[in-house]
Amino acid sequence: MAEYFDSLETRAPAEREAALLAALSRQVAHAQSHAPYFAEVLREVDPRALTSREALAALPVTRKSELTARQRTMPPLGGLNATPLGGLRHVFQSPGPINEPDGHSADWWRTARAMFAAGFRAGDLVYNTFSYHFTPAGMMMEAGAHRIGCCVFPAGVGQTESQVQALASLRPSAYAGTPSFLKLLLERGEEMGTPCASLSKALVSGEACPPPLRAWLQDHGITARQMYGTADLGLIAFETDGGDGWVVDEGVLVEIVEPGGTKPMPEGETGEVVVTVLGNGDYPLIRFGTGDLSAIVTDSSHRASPCGRTNIRLKGWLGRADQTTKVKGMFVHPGQVADVVRRHPEVRAARLVVTGSVGADTMTLHCDATHDDEGLARAIGESMREVLRLRGEVRFVSAGSLPQDGKVIEDARDYS
Repeated sequence: MAEYFDSLETRAPAEREAALLAALSRQVAHAQSHAPYFAEVLREVDPRALTSREALAALPVTRKSELTARQRTMPPLGGLNATPLGGLRHVFQSPGPINEPDGHSADWWRTARAMFAAGFRAGDLVYNTFSYHFTPAGMMMEAGAHRIGCCVFPAGVGQTESQVQALASLRPSAYAGTPSFLKLLLERGEEMGTPCASLSKALVSGEACPPPLRAWLQDHGITARQMYGTADLGLIAFETDGGDGWVVDEGVLVEIVEPGGTKPMPEGETGEVVVTVLGNGDYPLIRFGTGDLSAIVTDSSHRASPCGRTNIRLKGWLGRADQTTKVKGMFVHPGQVADVVRRHPEVRAARLVVTGSVGADTMTLHCDATHDDEGLARAIGESMREVLRLRGEVRFVSAGSLPQDGKVIEDARDYS
């Protein structure tokens, strides 16, 4: 059985760096010529001069948090797309709202590499529980699975009992989805007397997979590997067998910069993950700030992973550079909380508190309001469902009791 997805994963670091910088020059030239937004922000840049990481670091950072406003001005993609809508396959929408495209090339989000590292092989039946509507997660996994030669069952989310029955009849070997939903399916299968015994491998994403959950899955015969990616960028990094960190994808240039800034951080120090996608002519994102925090594993640019892959590695997801928080696999933005509050003039101030553990999290909107009653609580809850696309609780607090620390979202979950 092949150990690596392709020869790119084991090439010499110097060879990789030279190839990435050459691709960077081509990508910037393409973006300047075809994407209105980049034609403006990179108008003074000479692509031929981008021959080093230092030259890359001089370019402006476009942050994910800026996309909603840009896309309102120039719908639907803010002028960041280099391919007109007629040349794209889909446009999706994630909470924010943020619109994301999908092109016609095979494995457009490059997820096959992470799936291969997780043990997926041609002929496997992949049980895909990511959503196929609004957000692109379901299609992201499906495209990667097809690139490897897998067959996919598009399960989507919800309908737990029906999903347990489908697992029993289909007997898939591989799972794609959040780790918490996989645990829920296994537990429900045991309760129903229909254990999901065929699954042996999983590629999980959308939320953290803490060590206790990973061990629980392993005890149930499933080896889970994590994938780090976004709807905008596709695959960024992925876990491997015996790896010390998440191996960066071969199709991106990853930097760790000062949160909210543009200056690269020293190797090993925590900062914001900034990504340049190479080879994607449809949506050529250059120095795109994810808002996620991570760090480069020290000396990983000179020391191969124990799995043999030679690319740099990230220490994993270490939090958010802003207050944006992921709840049940969906991003919740401070601006969305403000939208909820604006719908109810009775609310003077509010703070969204996320508690519980990853995958079993609960959102509670703490409201300082002119009055508190069941009718107002119900109306605010309905607004939360409409704006955040998630259910949450409403709790009224005494006047002036909310902390005056500028936080709109507080992540108080247990990550142990």
